[in-house]
Amino acid sequence: MGYPFELPALGYDHDALEPHIDARTMEIHHGKHHQGYTNNLNAALEKYPDLHSHSGEQLLVGLADLPDEIRTAVRNNGGGYVNHTLFWAIMAPGGANEPTGKLAEAIDGAFGSLDELKTSLGATAGKQFGSGWGWLTAGPSGDLAVSGTPNQDNPLSEGLIPILGVDVWEHAYYLNYQNRRPDYISAWWNVVNWDVVATNYANATE
Repeated sequence: MGYPFELPALGYDHDALEPHIDARTMEIHHGKHHQGYTNNLNAALEKYPDLHSHSGEQLLVGLADLPDEIRTAVRNNGGGYVNHTLFWAIMAPGGANEPTGKLAEAIDGAFGSLDELKTSLGATAGKQFGSGWGWLTAGPSGDLAVSGTPNQDNPLSEGLIPILGVDVWEHAYYLNYQNRRPDYISAWWNVVNWDVVATNYANATE
């Protein structure tokens, strides 16, 4: 999808992730915050028709090549657009509640077990100063790694492909968890759709 970007449909009811993520948080997070990033990204790109055919991911991969005037706006709002689009998808209800197949093998090879991945990613996301994200990324050879980024930065800009991400901006959890970010991250694992993450991994390594 290129310009003008549109807010992607959530694909499930706002209360579908309860009790782990409450409906009101989902309404505000998707309908207000993600919509805001979408609107601001479109505004930044309006006067640059040569960029209108680019996807959000392409904009982030080529961030260093963007005009100085809009680079920061695209970094922040393009990142917010892409990050949240991934976030909603990997929480879609009804999928596998643990990884299988090649993804499971890759996780075991990189971290030792799913529990060790959860510990590593939870620690990285939990200690992210201020707002940001915790990521599970795939490198060029399919190797998995955990990382964190501030604000709406995306690993695509560093040559890595995010296949799973947890949003640790306060707007993602504060209504229900207040300052208890670790509790939110721990609960969030209950809503991860591992079928979607497996597809993301397959696409990243094909």
